[in-house]
Amino acid sequence: MLKLLVILSALLLLDFPAAAQGGQTPAQPEPSAQYTIPVEAAHKANPVKPTAESIARGKKLYGYDCAMCHGKDGNGKGDVADDMKLKISDFSDPAALKDRTDGELFYIIKNGKGQMPPEGDRVKPEALWDLVNYVRAFAGKKAAPQEKDEAPKKSD
Repeated sequence: MLKLLVILSALLLLDFPAAAQGGQTPAQPEPSAQYTIPVEAAHKANPVKPTAESIARGKKLYGYDCAMCHGKDGNGKGDVADDMKLKISDFSDPAALKDRTDGELFYIIKNGKGQMPPEGDRVKPEALWDLVNYVRAFAGKKAAPQEKDEAPKKSD
């Protein structure tokens, strides 16, 4: 029952931008059309330091708006993504975001991408930067255990 509620909520969120435009369906880009991020947006620096407080705030927002598709652990295996058969990047893989700037992530979160709805102006910019910091933290969580496993063992 909860899974059905989550799916219905996600579908409503995906349809919200169209409803907000007075019932007009926005033109969908051609499948071959490239998603481009303006250069000035890509070069925008993150003004929020990735502190524990920032990451905690980003985690809270992520749980409300992102986990249903991107997965609780950022692995791209959220319930809605599985049900809709969406292929979503695994943020816990350091390679997934290594070529993306914080400015690009901010732009994508704010404006949406493909089937991902935009946060738009309903969330303050500082909260979006917290979300960028939290998404970046997924890759660090995966790398840390590997480093511990590779630590040399002491011999007595």
